[in-house]
Amino acid sequence: MSNEIEKTVIIGSGPAGWSAAIYAARANLNPVVYEGTVKPEMIPLGQLAFTTEVENYAGFPAGNVRAFVESAVDKDRHWNLPPAPQGHEKDGQPHYAVQGVELMELMKQQAINFGTRVIGQDIVSVDFSNRPYELTTSEGDVARAKTVIVATGARANYLGLPSEEEYKNKGVSACAVCDGALPLYRGKPLAVVGGGDSAVEEAVYLANLKGAATIHMLIRRDEMRASKVMQQRALNHPNIEVLWNTVVDEVLGDGNVVTGLKTKSTVDDTEKELQVGGMFVAIGHTPNTAFLQGALEMNDSGYIRWKKAFRTITSVPGVFAAGDVADDYYRQAITSAGTGCMAALDAERYLAELEG
Repeated sequence: MSNEIEKTVIIGSGPAGWSAAIYAARANLNPVVYEGTVKPEMIPLGQLAFTTEVENYAGFPAGNVRAFVESAVDKDRHWNLPPAPQGHEKDGQPHYAVQGVELMELMKQQAINFGTRVIGQDIVSVDFSNRPYELTTSEGDVARAKTVIVATGARANYLGLPSEEEYKNKGVSACAVCDGALPLYRGKPLAVVGGGDSAVEEAVYLANLKGAATIHMLIRRDEMRASKVMQQRALNHPNIEVLWNTVVDEVLGDGNVVTGLKTKSTVDDTEKELQVGGMFVAIGHTPNTAFLQGALEMNDSGYIRWKKAFRTITSVPGVFAAGDVADDYYRQAITSAGTGCMAALDAERYLAELEG
């Protein structure tokens, strides 16, 4: 165990974590970010590291993004940058919206520029019973901190099909608001899997896009779990077709993009092929809070509970939560970044009161 007591430790490396680090570093809190390790369900840089173009993050219109990214991000991390999208050119230069990994590497670089220290380990357990708080890493190290910002996010639940994994970001997505308007999906018939409120929201969003084709909702039962109001929105929408008692058996594609789905009836096992250009999975999210082992108060779905409106304070003084780990409603990169800013400001003010 180190004798040093950190002012602020940030757990997580998505938009919330890096935004918190930027603000904390500029406030001279000397933050340390534990960015995590590669795991099947989550990797460093968060969910955006699984996405391609991000068209709705303010301040990043389409352009020659790659030239900017390469000039801003340290060369020793250029290996992590994805290839520039093919066919996205203007005046002979790459012209596309910032990709998820690019955006996150830019945020990380901005935090590093202000003095943030980055440690490539997971936090596997915490002790918030006494101050300073103790955080144990995956390598057995113990960090001590006066304040902690939890920004570990939430992971989308998928069906678990091998073919689904093959076509993630090639026509399989878990966020219509994030991806639905991309050229990959534009004007194509699409499928939404799920029967809850979130699934209806996804389907209605896609169905309302300019030039939208038919949106097929695949419901595994003969009724939806969504609220009555939301059900009526789906059932009454002219662009939405509901397929009852239907599950996805396989995602079909040409090796590059999704071309359809093999579906199966839950009533008689009848199989059919559905021609679609994409599948949006809307069967919920799982917050990455298992490592906390109940150390913070959470809601019934496992999301950290904010104890005061418009504040990131948790049930433990000096511990703050930012991003999707506490937000089960918006789940957008830009809202996560906003709460990361809030958490850093909350930590700064808490330390000022503690030390004042």
